[in-house]
Amino acid sequence: MKTEQSVFSVEKGWVRKSESALGKLAGLVFLYGNKDLLKEQLHIDHVKKEYPNAQVIGCSTSGEICQEEVFNNSIVCTAVWFEKTIVEIAAEHIGSMDDSFVIGEKLADRLDKEQLVHIMILSDGLNINGSELTKGLNKRLGERIPVTGGLAGDQANFNETLIVHNSTGRSNIILAIGFYGKDLSVGYGSMGGWDSFGVDREVTRSKGNILYELDGLPALELYKRYLGSHAADLPASALLFPLSLRMQGSETALVRTVLSVNEEDGSMVFAGDIPQGEHVRLMKANFERLLDGANGAAEMMKTSLRNLTPDLAILISCVGRKLVLKLRVEEELERVREVTGNSTVLTGFYSYGEICPTKPFVNHCELHNQTMTITAFKEN
Repeated sequence: MKTEQSVFSVEKGWVRKSESALGKLAGLVFLYGNKDLLKEQLHIDHVKKEYPNAQVIGCSTSGEICQEEVFNNSIVCTAVWFEKTIVEIAAEHIGSMDDSFVIGEKLADRLDKEQLVHIMILSDGLNINGSELTKGLNKRLGERIPVTGGLAGDQANFNETLIVHNSTGRSNIILAIGFYGKDLSVGYGSMGGWDSFGVDREVTRSKGNILYELDGLPALELYKRYLGSHAADLPASALLFPLSLRMQGSETALVRTVLSVNEEDGSMVFAGDIPQGEHVRLMKANFERLLDGANGAAEMMKTSLRNLTPDLAILISCVGRKLVLKLRVEEELERVREVTGNSTVLTGFYSYGEICPTKPFVNHCELHNQTMTITAFKEN
C-alpha cells in the first residue's frame, strides 16, 4: 500500500506534500475540501488527470487535515494504491431524513459480499439522521462488519454540504466504500473528552432526531436559557454546548449536537436520535480533556488494529472541537501522531458527525458527535 498527498489553495495552487509517483497505479483518491472549491470542475479534472484509474471520493468539510496540519478553504488530496485490496463504492440519493434507515439498509446490501472487511461512510451532513442511518447498516450487517465514517461539513455555517463521487460535489448523497480482501487490516477508535454537568433532564417529547421538550419544557427555550448570550448565534453556537445522551441499558453515553432550530415550535434538530423517555445532560468543553480524547481514540484504534502500525489513518473530528480548540486545534493531530508513529500518513476532515463502534472488536456502529474518530488501514 502506498499513498501520495497534495494540497490545493487559491494562493498557491496545487502543492505536492509527498511523492510516490503513483499515477496510474492509484485506485482510490480521497478529496476533502472547501464546499465552493469542490463545485469547480477544473479541480476534479486535475485529480483525474493525475490519477486516471482511480475512483475519486470525498466531501465538503469544516476544515481539512493533512498530516499534522489543519487547512481551511483548501482541498486535501490523498491518493492510495492498494496492492492486494479490492475497493467498491455504492452511492444513494437521500430525499428526506425519513429515508435514512432505508438508505443504510440499501448501502449495506449492495456491499455485503464475500471477503468484505470494512465499510466507510461519507454522508451529506445536513439532510440526514445519522443514528437511523447506522441502525439500517447494523440491521443488515449485524456485528460481522465494522463501519466507520462521517458527515460532511460546511465550516460552522450549516447551509450546504457536498459529497464527491467522480464528479463535482453534490448535496443529498451518501457514499459507502467497501474494502475487500484477507490482506487488509482495519482499526478504528472514537473518543470525545467533553464534561457533562448539572442534572439529568428527561426527554419528555421527541420524534426521531427532533427534540421538542425536556422536563416538560420547550427544549429550545431551556437551551437558550443555558446558552445566555451565545443563544444569538444558534445553531452554530450549539457546537460549543452539546448534549450527553444516556441510553437505558448502555454503559456508554452518546454525544448529540444541534443541526438546526425551529423558532416557531421551539424544537431542535440533532444529527442523531434523541429518544423519548431517555435522559440527557448539558456538556461543556475542557481543553486538556479534548486533547486526551484524541489520544484515547488513537489508542483504541491501535488496540483494534492489534498494535500494527497503520499505513494510512483517516481522522474525522467534529467541527465543535475545532471551534473550542481554536489555535490549539493541531495539538489533537499531534496527540494522534504520538500513537501512530511518523510512518503513518494522516488525512481527514472536520465534520458534522462521526460514525464508529464504541469499543474495539464490537462491530456495531453508532453515530457520534464531538469526537475524534480514526479509521486506520494496514495492508499485510
